Amino acid sequence: MLKTMRQHAKYFYVLFFIVILSFIFWGVGVDQSDRVDVVAEVGKYKITGQDYRTAYDNFSRNYRDIYKEKFDEDMRKKLKFNEMVLNSLVDNRVLIIAAEKQGIEIGDNELSEDIVNESAFFKDGIFSNETYINRLRIMRLTPDAYEAVRRKELMVQKIVRLIELSAGIPEIELSSLAGNEETLKTIRDAIANDARET
Repeated sequence: MLKTMRQHAKYFYVLFFIVILSFIFWGVGVDQSDRVDVVAEVGKYKITGQDYRTAYDNFSRNYRDIYKEKFDEDMRKKLKFNEMVLNSLVDNRVLIIAAEKQGIEIGDNELSEDIVNESAFFKDGIFSNETYINRLRIMRLTPDAYEAVRRKELMVQKIVRLIELSAGIPEIELSSLAGNEETLKTIRDAIANDARET
């Protein structure tokens, strides 16, 4: 299976892109049931207008930091900025669904360790709870909201790592393992566990 994945990796990316497009066009609209402005749906996940606006603002801030005054309306058009933001949100949701299907979870200890090691929350070289709360206030986020988002980001990082590992595995001489499905299963499980723990 892994050999086949490596040989057909380019087709995986094409298929991945087609799936993303189908989710975009299938789920665009307004959800009348709870009056939430939904711009796209990916599986059970709804991407709301608020999600889009938040991502748009974050992308804009990052690009403005990099390109300064060059980041103007012309650059937005050239980059197809609106489309880029929406595609990023859809990609993210697809990866979250994949992570959930693989059983990837982020425990409380792992999340706490990630937060206390985030340099944006440091004061005098160490984590400061006051700095943490103030930064979140500036971003208009509660700690619970930030931690939920960060947990999903860490899940995405893990599934991306799993995909990279499965695509970058050195060639294994499968003929020597022919008839030994248990060995192949053990190798696959070890790779998957390594990615989950990374």
